[in-house]
Amino acid sequence: MRSAPAKSKIMVNKEIASLDEAVADIPNGATIHVGGFGGVGIPIDLCEALYRQGATNLTLVNNGVASGKIGLAALIGAGRVRKIICSFPRTPDPEVFEKKYRAGEIELELVPQGTLAERIRAAGAGVGAFYTPTSVGTPLSEGKEIRILGGREMVLEHPLHADFALVKADRADRWGNLTYRKSARNFGPIMCMAAKTTIVQVREVVALGALDPEAIITPSIFVDRVVHVANPMREV
Repeated sequence: MRSAPAKSKIMVNKEIASLDEAVADIPNGATIHVGGFGGVGIPIDLCEALYRQGATNLTLVNNGVASGKIGLAALIGAGRVRKIICSFPRTPDPEVFEKKYRAGEIELELVPQGTLAERIRAAGAGVGAFYTPTSVGTPLSEGKEIRILGGREMVLEHPLHADFALVKADRADRWGNLTYRKSARNFGPIMCMAAKTTIVQVREVVALGALDPEAIITPSIFVDRVVHVANPMREV
């Protein structure tokens, strides 16, 4: 009688030693989901690492266009962003984006916030497309298929996939299970699902089993790289 095979002892460890190493393979022309809402939950340290890395001709997907001069704003100001897909192109300090946009040096695709979130979620869930009444009768629906469903006009919207996602979480284990801090959760979980490669900066890396399974928001299957950033930067 053949004995049962020994259980695999492969140790999964998604921790990356540095921010620069984590983003080193992001190529020119990549589409990147960047988490955050306003100034909350933006992975500024990862964005700064990408700025140092030098990738250009990027398409960024974020709720806004960033304030100040660091993170997303640094990438935009350096002319490294070809296009941004967002809901709020006006921020408390949108100077960097406005200069580029008015000069015709960056393309803007404006998407209503709920539609933006659903397009990202649809990409992660494998949904081919969906209909929504949002933007009907506005310039944002021009050129898109419109149908009458349930007696209402609906606009066809498509999933928003990404090559990479840059996300900020609160805690992680080495497998990549994530928890978030309050509203910093925002777009992070759906972006983790919608990208081919997900890179996450976290305030704390804990031992396996230290995270309550009921508190884990993003399971490890959706995370590829984890970087410990104990004191994250803030927009200034």
